[in-house]
Parts: sequence; structure tokens; C-alpha cells
Amino acid sequence: MIYVLEVIGNYLVEHGISEGLSKVLSTGFIVILVILSCIVADFIIKRVLLKLLERYIRGNKIKWDNFLLERKVFQKASKIIPAIIIYISASAFDGFQVFIEKTALTYIYIISVIVVSSILDVVDDVYRSFPVSRTKPIKGVLQVVKICIYIIMAVIIISNLLDKDPLILLSGIGALTAITTLVFKDSILGLVAGIQLSGNNMLQIGDWIEMPKYGADGDVIDITLNTVKVQNWDKTIVTIPAYALIADSFKNWRGMHDTGGRRIKRSIYIDTSSIKFCSAEMLEKFKKIQYIEDYIKQKEEEIREHNTKNKVNEETLVNGRHLTNIGTFRAYTQHYLKNHLQIHQGLIQMVRQLPPCEHGLPLEIYAFTNGTNWIFYEGVQADVFDHILAVASEFELRVFQSPTGHDIQQITSK
Repeated sequence: MIYVLEVIGNYLVEHGISEGLSKVLSTGFIVILVILSCIVADFIIKRVLLKLLERYIRGNKIKWDNFLLERKVFQKASKIIPAIIIYISASAFDGFQVFIEKTALTYIYIISVIVVSSILDVVDDVYRSFPVSRTKPIKGVLQVVKICIYIIMAVIIISNLLDKDPLILLSGIGALTAITTLVFKDSILGLVAGIQLSGNNMLQIGDWIEMPKYGADGDVIDITLNTVKVQNWDKTIVTIPAYALIADSFKNWRGMHDTGGRRIKRSIYIDTSSIKFCSAEMLEKFKKIQYIEDYIKQKEEEIREHNTKNKVNEETLVNGRHLTNIGTFRAYTQHYLKNHLQIHQGLIQMVRQLPPCEHGLPLEIYAFTNGTNWIFYEGVQADVFDHILAVASEFELRVFQSPTGHDIQQITSK
């Protein structure tokens, strides 16, 4: 470039132009030449080379290189070329050579950091395409790498601008350790939390977690160095500090999905005034119910043997053992669950009584559906209780509910 500048200057002097003016004109010519070179290079790279490269990547069968296009790695890298041209041309400007070289070099360093950052994002994108990424996310680790690169590059840029050895600047960072710790406190805590969460397999992308303190109740959609993003069921997104998941408690529903069953735990309240011993007529009626036919016969034989052995006076139902409508209903409900095709038969099933209260006798159904999908679960649960509520009257039981206006109106009309 210096040689070109000298040739132009000599040519202008030979044609009668003063040496000072010729120097100005030749410098201006070099400036225009550099600008045109940058424009042409940028045009060729973006309009020709990048288009051909994109067409090749879109057309091949390799998948990971598509992420390079999505992250615009090549477009960002192409911005270095004009800076390299300017850096090479700096020797043509005597008074400004150092300034131009430092400025161009600083720009090159900055673009390099941006490109490396995008490449690390591509690494994360490629890693996410594998199933292992759900259990072992690396986004937090890559963010730590980015921070280290930013710090190193910042030192290099400053040393370039100040004409100082980078090692001298790095030695001075030791004195700023305390300040650095405060500035990157969240990042350090997040890194430690991320290692613990990943190492102990406490959290994965796609897990359903509950953390009421932060208003989180939904699926984990992203795990970064500092934060964990949760999309709630109402489609709002909650951001939780990563270290909060270690410091505080949270509920992870992954075990439910892994087991393949979702729990039903709900009670119906039986009016205690409708509970009574079963009469012979009631037992004959119950024998016609398929689920408990064998149960009734077995219990009758068992009770008959017990009462005969103990010489029970059966003139009053208080003596000896007798079936009750609530006990028979409970047995029916248990058999109903065992024969329900959408109730998980490999997990616990129980129909139990809870302590009586002002609403009657709670009869709790404890079982698991054989699927975890929310809509499926709610449908099965509704079907189960639809049937139980409808069949309770067949056992001469009344389901308790607080008096309504209709009930009061019927009483007053009598």
C-alpha cells in the first residue's frame, strides 16, 4: 500500500502538482480505494459466497450445520473482512497508522468474540438435539465458558489500546478478586447450583415442578447459568434463580411420569343418618351386583359361622356380626376400581374412611390412573366419581350436601 501511495505521489509531482498537494490527493485516492475494496469484498462475500454456502448447507444431509445458518455464524464472521482490509491499509496513513491499526484490531477482536459466542450457541443447539440434553443440560457450562472468553478478550483489547503486556493486566486482576466476586455473585452461585442440579439429577428440561414461593407451577423450558424458566399451565413464564432451587424446596412431578400413574385422592361425604345394617332383602339385592356377588356370599358364610360359634342371639342386630350398607358399598367401590380398565392395577388402591366431620362420613378413594396426561386423568377421575355418586343410592346411602334454597322451600311448603 505504501508502494502504491509513492507511485501515485511521484506521478502527480511529475505532472506539475506540488508535493504537499500530491500527498493529500494520493491519500484521498487510497481512502476511496480502501472504501471501495471494503464494499466490493462485502458484496462478494454476502451476495455470492454466503449464498452458495447456504445453498450447499441446505442441500446436504448433515443436520448440525443448519444451526450455523440459524445462528448466522458465517454472516457475523464475514464482518471481519473489511476490518482486515483497513488494518492492512493502515500503513498508507503515516500520522494515523497506529490509531487505525488499533481501532481495526479492536473491531476484529470484538467480532471474533461474537462469532465464538455464536459457535458456542450452535454447540448447545446441536447438543439439545440429543435425548441426553434433557438430563444433562450444558447451557450453564457454556455460559461460564463465554464469560471466561469475554474476560480474556477484554484484557487483550485493553492491552492493545494501552500498548501493555496482557500478563501485566492479568496480574492486576488478582487485586480485584473481591469486586469480581461481588459482580459475578449470581453467576458463581448459578454455576454451583447448576452442577448440583445436574450431578444429582434433580431437574431436567420438561420436568413439571411446583415452587409456590416464586409462583411456578408448570414445565421447565430452559436451564441457564443464572436462571431456570418455567412455563406455567396458564402459559405465563416464571424465571427462578438457579441457586434458589438448591436453597429452597420445590416439588418435581417427574416421578409421576416415570411411574406411569397419576394419583386420585378425593372423598365423598356420606350422610351418617343413612348408614345402617343390611337386611335380608338388601343382601339378596346386593347378590345381583356382579362385582360383589362372591363377596356377599363369602361374608354371609363367615358371619354365620362366627355367630353360630359364639352362640350369638340374633334377635337384635346389635349382637354378633352383621354387614352394613356402608361397608358393602366400600367393598363394591374397591372391586369397581380393581375392574376399571383405566385404573393402574400395579399401584396402590384403597377405599378408606376418614374421621367423621360436620359434613358426614368421608369415604376417600385413593388410586392411580394408568396414564399421566392431564386431560386423560381428569376424565378418568370424573368417570369414577360419576359412577360412585350415582350408585350410592343403590346401597340406600345418601351423599351429604349442605341444604340449598330448594331444600328449604320443600320444608316450608309441607
